[in-house]
Amino acid sequence: MPILSDSWIKTMSEEHGMIEPFEAGQVRGGAISYGLSSYGYDIRVAPEFKVFTNVHNVVVDPKHFDPRSFVDVHEQTCIIPPNSFALARTEEYFRVPRNVLVVCVGKSTYARCGIIVNVTPLEPTWEGYLTLEISNTTPLPAKIYGGEGIAQLLFFEGNEEPSVAYAERNGKYQHQKGVTLPRM
Repeated sequence: MPILSDSWIKTMSEEHGMIEPFEAGQVRGGAISYGLSSYGYDIRVAPEFKVFTNVHNVVVDPKHFDPRSFVDVHEQTCIIPPNSFALARTEEYFRVPRNVLVVCVGKSTYARCGIIVNVTPLEPTWEGYLTLEISNTTPLPAKIYGGEGIAQLLFFEGNEEPSVAYAERNGKYQHQKGVTLPRM
């Protein structure tokens, strides 16, 4: 399964809307970088967060998720409490081609601060804003910057197309718009 280059990512984004909005190069200028890189694309976190809290003392249950588990933060920066967690979304909207699998890895700037970004793979034909899972593994509060880079996507081309892709399975996270909570 070969990794796809910057020229392929650029062509697919500019001509087919794979990533919107799309930055054709690395944007830096005092920000945590985002945009096209050699073999991937650095995504931005939108200033829309759901920070987990224990104020209501609820149990986190993926089968019966209680929205009182978090507080909404709509600011350019978000403070994640020590040893806590937040959900966010990307500023970019994605349309994954049928022969491509996308894997997300955290950026070193955040990882070196004990902030881990987890995202499950973007499957062939998945479309939407990506929900990000951000963990603060430190005993200190951690600051996240909306509108700036948070993770990198790597694009892999399959040797053949899947017999059934995400859209054909009516995947439960297809076309998600905002920060999307667990679904059954």
